[in-house]
Amino acid sequence: MSSPAERERPVDAPATGPNLGFVLPSAQVVSKRRLLTVAAILAVAGVLAFGFGYLPRRGQRRALAASVESSQRALVRVETVTPKVGASDRALALPGTVQPLQETVLFARASGFVRAWRADMGDKVKKGQVLAEIETPELDQEFSQAQAQLMQTRASLTLAKANRDLAHANLARARRLAPSGVLSRADLEQSQAQAQVGDANVDVATANVAAQQANIGRLGQLKAFSRITAPFAGTITQRTVEVGALVTAGNSQPLFRIAALDPARVFVQVPQDVAPSVRPGVSGNVTLREYPGRTFAGEVMRSAGELDASTRTMTTEIRVPNTDGALLPGMYAQVALTLPSPHHVLELPSTALINDARGQRVAVVDGEHKLHLVAVVIERDNGPTIEISSGLQGNEAVAKIASAAFVEGMTVEVGTPPAR
Repeated sequence: MSSPAERERPVDAPATGPNLGFVLPSAQVVSKRRLLTVAAILAVAGVLAFGFGYLPRRGQRRALAASVESSQRALVRVETVTPKVGASDRALALPGTVQPLQETVLFARASGFVRAWRADMGDKVKKGQVLAEIETPELDQEFSQAQAQLMQTRASLTLAKANRDLAHANLARARRLAPSGVLSRADLEQSQAQAQVGDANVDVATANVAAQQANIGRLGQLKAFSRITAPFAGTITQRTVEVGALVTAGNSQPLFRIAALDPARVFVQVPQDVAPSVRPGVSGNVTLREYPGRTFAGEVMRSAGELDASTRTMTTEIRVPNTDGALLPGMYAQVALTLPSPHHVLELPSTALINDARGQRVAVVDGEHKLHLVAVVIERDNGPTIEISSGLQGNEAVAKIASAAFVEGMTVEVGTPPAR
């Protein structure tokens, strides 16, 4: 008995091959006309794509190439400016240090014990005012001894004068008696020698008296140093002496430190580029953060006249009135100085500067509209503008906006800025 698949299979179907479980449709034959129609449609689509895609792009490329060629043949258009003469004054803000007008340390000139001190730290004293007293018992004894020696030398001088007068009297008598033969010539010569010795003894005694007087004067001056006095009017900034302390003459033990604070001195370090402009009388305003809103008006009093080799700056002194003592020695201050520039300065827009591997340059347009790249030296960069110290005369036409495309000798078209 046959299966259903065998019953559905056509009689002329081949019996060989795998059994797929279904009947394959018979293959259809595509006609040549249909194939030609499809090929024609594809060809028309390709032509349309070529026409709408490639041809417009080719036209755009040709237009772009023509535009580039035209721009290359066209001259570069630049706008020029004339340098302006910059301000000759330069404002500086420099740090400074407040120092007293005068300051010194007082030492004992005479040895002894401190009897009393008359001024303490912070006291304002006048010139010659007594600050301390020193007891000098040894010096007092030396002074008494010197006075006694002076009296002794004066007595010796009186004795020498008496012996001299006696010798001269004997010489006069011998001169009267020698011609008559009462005295021999030897006695006359002896009288002359005794008179000369008397004169010499008087000279020696006179010199001894002068020496003793000088010694008394020296001791008197040392005695005067037992009173420590202020060498100038100022303020006591330090006291290291106490009552009963033993002090010795010399600079090993300081007694007082005194400073004159009015006016005060403020020292600043002026940089090299403006150091030649520092002159006495230039104003300098001093401000301190301890006194917000207050300005101490001062002026330049003097400068060192040379630059420090390590910092290339010059020490300058600003003298500031300090009647109320607000400025204390050692304070940190800010000094505002306005100094004239030592050379001619020209101002240009910052956009005119060309800064590359060849240095800092600007583009100058000559009368034939040709560019010339001129090297310049920048004095100061103010942001929107720059100040040039050398390289330009001031009457050049400088390209306002520099470009990396600028080359030496290129011809440009000079334009004017658009109206606003």
